[in-house]
Amino acid sequence: MMSKFTALIAVVMLSVAVAKAQEKTVMVAGAAMYPSKTIVENAVNSKDHTTLVAAVKAAGLVETLQSDGPFTVFAPVNEAFIKLPGGTVDNLLKPENKAMLTSVLTYHVIAGKWSSELIMEKIKMNNGTYSASTVAGGTLMFSMKGKNLVITDEKGNHSTITIKDVNQKNGVIHVIDTVLMPK
Repeated sequence: MMSKFTALIAVVMLSVAVAKAQEKTVMVAGAAMYPSKTIVENAVNSKDHTTLVAAVKAAGLVETLQSDGPFTVFAPVNEAFIKLPGGTVDNLLKPENKAMLTSVLTYHVIAGKWSSELIMEKIKMNNGTYSASTVAGGTLMFSMKGKNLVITDEKGNHSTITIKDVNQKNGVIHVIDTVLMPK
């Protein structure tokens, strides 16, 4: 017969195992993204998002992206920023261009928690495309190219979601390969 102490230890160990199983992480640039952390707490650990993190800090959006949300963030990798015309990033990071930087960054955010599955359902329901409003007030157009989710910005640029459904405490991140630009 199992003692009460042994039973208690078994329950505690089972509880810890269940909690760890629920903490399903996704790897981004060699760093684990934890669903129990906020968007900012996770993003700072990704080697592929150092430019984005610097931009979020320069725009003063850290506190916002640490709040309850929920937010869906389409997070461009460093290589996406390199694709922009020369000097664009340096220009956006200047203090006098904070409003423009904030506009570009919030154009990458949709209110709510939008999984890739939900976006794909909306695309299917709407005959192959789905438009969503961003926090900046612009529009992103979603479509499928084969099995890939593609986002078209207001300037006609296309970005592919390369890592989807990186769940966060306050939303979800979808990693993208191109910076989205508002009108």
